[in-house]
Amino acid sequence: MTDVLLLRSATLADGTTTDLLVDDGAIVDMGAGLTRAGARVVDADGLIALPGLVDLHTHLREPGYEASETILTGSGAAAAGGYTTVFAMPNTSPVADTAGVVEQELALGESAGYVTVQPIGAVTIGQKGERLAELGAMATSRAQVRVFSDDGFCVWDPVIMRRALEYVKSFDGVIAQHAQDPRLTEGAQMNEGAVSAELGLAGWPAVAEESIIARDVLLAEHVGSRLHVCHLSTAGSVEIIRWAKSRGINVTAEVTPHHLLLTDDLVRGYDPRYKVNPPLRTAEDVHAVREGLADGTIDIVATDHAPHPAEAKACEWQAAANGMVGLESALRIVHQTMVETGMMSWSDVARTMSATPAQIGRLPGLGTLTIGATASLTLYDPSPGRPFTSDDLQGRSVNSPYLGRELPGEVRWTIFRGVPTVAEGALLDHPGVLA
Repeated sequence: MTDVLLLRSATLADGTTTDLLVDDGAIVDMGAGLTRAGARVVDADGLIALPGLVDLHTHLREPGYEASETILTGSGAAAAGGYTTVFAMPNTSPVADTAGVVEQELALGESAGYVTVQPIGAVTIGQKGERLAELGAMATSRAQVRVFSDDGFCVWDPVIMRRALEYVKSFDGVIAQHAQDPRLTEGAQMNEGAVSAELGLAGWPAVAEESIIARDVLLAEHVGSRLHVCHLSTAGSVEIIRWAKSRGINVTAEVTPHHLLLTDDLVRGYDPRYKVNPPLRTAEDVHAVREGLADGTIDIVATDHAPHPAEAKACEWQAAANGMVGLESALRIVHQTMVETGMMSWSDVARTMSATPAQIGRLPGLGTLTIGATASLTLYDPSPGRPFTSDDLQGRSVNSPYLGRELPGEVRWTIFRGVPTVAEGALLDHPGVLA
């Protein structure tokens, strides 16, 4: 049994103001002037109440790489960013390619208590691209896996990709593809273009992403299965997804916050914080992915939260690991790039960062704030603006590209199944334990 919470005068995504009464993990009443004896009252005046955010693309590193992150620390970082559900990518050690590993991840998430940790299963054994993993066993395990990905590696073999699409169709699963032709990106260090030529760094061409997406949407159409495109980053990729959807192909796509904001010009300083896969692209690509998210071609925002220990980034550019942490900053970046620019409303934010990722991952009942719904939500203050600092980071790693950058907004409360995990802007040491 959880405490009764009365959230006073919250502003919903559609702009209406209401009180929300939370009892036993659910929203039991909404309206003006609500009262309940003994309820803990939260002043939500001026705060935007969003459904708990859902990230379809998180690297939690456990088991195997706990120096970078653990399920406990990554869950805390997620809660600090307003998330109540994260899908954990399978590039762990051992790889999450069996029912045993995904059930272990699920149990560790439940023990942490900050968010739902929903495992993603590997498509191939060991993410080696050679033989299909135990897709059916993971789907029927207690984790009920519905999303499968070899993220970090492309499922490059078209026969393997076709078989995977056919297999998951039987239980309404989805293949989430890391679209990167490995032959076209051998030795790549950054986006291929004018900046890479100037710096003399090997380039990662846009066509390496676009050619895989083009192939896979045709395979998905042929098989009649679901395809999801991870971290789409180029203008050409947006056009391919737009074309595929016009044909009725069952494809969805995500964009990361960093691809909505940052460009390859930042590589000029050789700061490894800006090294990521897929790489930061051009200003034209940034404009295109923003337009694609705004018009619905791109379905969701996903963080691709990728923590690394300090030594993996405190080195020369060529030796540095790819990846950025992003859970704590994602909502603020979307606020800055999409809401402040007038390209999206808060209702659009709720759709692209909560309801739709939950639907793609086949987690029913999330993404809405209505009477009877699970009380998983975030209260976000859109008014403050301040530099993003290491104090904002709650995970184990600090490889954020936004340190020192002025960002709007602040997550004031995160509530997970009726239990506060963030209160008055501070991550709680133990979910639900308020001062």
